[in-house]
Amino acid sequence: MSNTSSTPTALEGAVKTSFEERSAWIQLISQLVGMGAYTAVAGPILAEGVRAVEEEARAQVAPPSFFPVLLAVALIIAINVVGHAVAAIASRPEGRDERDRVIGWRAAHGSEWVLGLGTVVGITALMFELEGVWIAHLLLLFLFLSEVLCCVLKLAFYRRGM
Repeated sequence: MSNTSSTPTALEGAVKTSFEERSAWIQLISQLVGMGAYTAVAGPILAEGVRAVEEEARAQVAPPSFFPVLLAVALIIAINVVGHAVAAIASRPEGRDERDRVIGWRAAHGSEWVLGLGTVVGITALMFELEGVWIAHLLLLFLFLSEVLCCVLKLAFYRRGM
């Protein structure tokens, strides 16, 4: 009689993911957390009125609309660094193979149109003389959407297969 059971362990039933796929998950999470924090901090500033807030803050070193951007960038970098370090420690990262390169290329190709659309929207906003801070928020929004779409496409290509 054998001591081994016929039920698979948690590790045997787990789906093996490549380092590149784990990296896409880490990047997606960092983008969502960073932009969530950005929205939580910048939203009230925008709701209060950017001009009113910036007039009150003339004596400060940086305008108040700069802090949310700094916070978002810091969170995105921190989550990416910690996440990739943990992923690298958990399992040795293997080199990128042809499949990883094709998936990266297809995901970037499929998401770049969002960034292009954001550029056109930003230029159109300039033509309508929208305030610079609103244009910056629009451009940041389209950059965020493009990056999130790229990560989602990578994950879909990894799960669906190439």
